[in-house]
Amino acid sequence: MAVTNIKIERFSVISSKPFDAVVAAIKASVGQPDMAEFAKAIRSAPSFVELEPAVSAALSSIGLMLFMELDHGAILRKESGHDTPKIVRLVIGNPLIMKEMAKHVPDAGSYAPVTILVDERPEGVRLSYDRMVSFLAPYENAEALAVARDLDSKIENLLLESV
Repeated sequence: MAVTNIKIERFSVISSKPFDAVVAAIKASVGQPDMAEFAKAIRSAPSFVELEPAVSAALSSIGLMLFMELDHGAILRKESGHDTPKIVRLVIGNPLIMKEMAKHVPDAGSYAPVTILVDERPEGVRLSYDRMVSFLAPYENAEALAVARDLDSKIENLLLESV
């Protein structure tokens, strides 16, 4: 049995824009494929040569796509009966980027695609992201860390442009 301790770096930024505008800005910047069709295309690709264009077609110009949106706030609002809090978890990534990390560090598959958490607080709308490089640092693999740094840069730029 093995246990690895991982120190996580969280990147956060606050926006003064309304919650819905921030979420819309993020979603407008990433591909939003029909996930059932996307999964079918991936499964039916007989090789990487056929898989790569199917993935690329699902990506936005910044090379990312939305895998899933989880409205955590909806659950909390059911209990309170109020229209707050607003909390959304966006699962975003690129299978080709994940591949490049996982071929060096298989555990990268536990962390990719990544989570962007958007939540409304008294000081504004907070956008948070746990840096991939911090997840992969304990594995000390230079190739995976280089890919992780590039991914972190993409995600952090996305958040900064969405505020």
